[in-house]
Amino acid sequence: MRFYKVHGLGNDFILFDARARRLDWHRLAPRLCDRHFGIGADGLLLLEDGEKAPFRMRIINADGSEAEMCGNGIRCFAKYLADHSYIPADRDELEVETLAGIQRLRLVRRGGVVEAVRVAMGRPRFDPAEVPVDLPGPGPIIDYPVIVDGHRLALTFVSMGNPHAIAFLDDPVEAFPLEQVGPKVENHPLFPKRTNFEVVNRLSPDHYRVRVWERGVGLTLACGTGACAVAVAARLKRLAPEKVRVELPGGTLEIEWDGQGEVLMTGPAAEVFVGEWFED
Repeated sequence: MRFYKVHGLGNDFILFDARARRLDWHRLAPRLCDRHFGIGADGLLLLEDGEKAPFRMRIINADGSEAEMCGNGIRCFAKYLADHSYIPADRDELEVETLAGIQRLRLVRRGGVVEAVRVAMGRPRFDPAEVPVDLPGPGPIIDYPVIVDGHRLALTFVSMGNPHAIAFLDDPVEAFPLEQVGPKVENHPLFPKRTNFEVVNRLSPDHYRVRVWERGVGLTLACGTGACAVAVAARLKRLAPEKVRVELPGGTLEIEWDGQGEVLMTGPAAEVFVGEWFED
């Protein structure tokens, strides 16, 4: 079965056209994503027929759990559709169905090649029941104090179709023991569906440095929904203008939010190689 290895800022995926395949992807994902005994990736992207849009994207994390939405993944998904003629060559806009709803995308081409994708990521949600976080409403909940593994964290909660807990730090994010604290935040009793966890430095009003512990994956080089959640949290805290740069270990995303409507994310996507997986 043919697969494509793709990545957005180093957040990497194995993409399958799964429309004619009924496989137990949840069981297969940990083996396929293993970086020593499998292909190696942060997760699977599955192309399926949509019910409310022509295409549906499913995201299966490296641990076999299913995510509602993935910002880096959907950019890679859109580039794949364009590069492999699933959509007309002169078409720059498309819609993709996800568990988080319909996502609207615009392809950014140079010399006929898709080099970046702009995604309308939907409106952020703040009500605790929608994030979800086990706290009384209404939201937004900003700088909620939590002690995890001896670290005092002030967490802001945002849903971008998936849950995020964001901590702004004074010390460099590189020095924060994310490998140790991240899984404990992810699985904290506050979060009935677990959570993604971002630690953030504000470098300037429109420039933020971020590291991410991704739910079901672990440390990742980039997280598109996480970058959006950080930009939203910074604006909620009156730290940021409408348009910001979010710098992740794998590169930088541009995020726009006017404080009311949809969050817009622009960033690159790349196809690395194609291969054959022999089913067993």
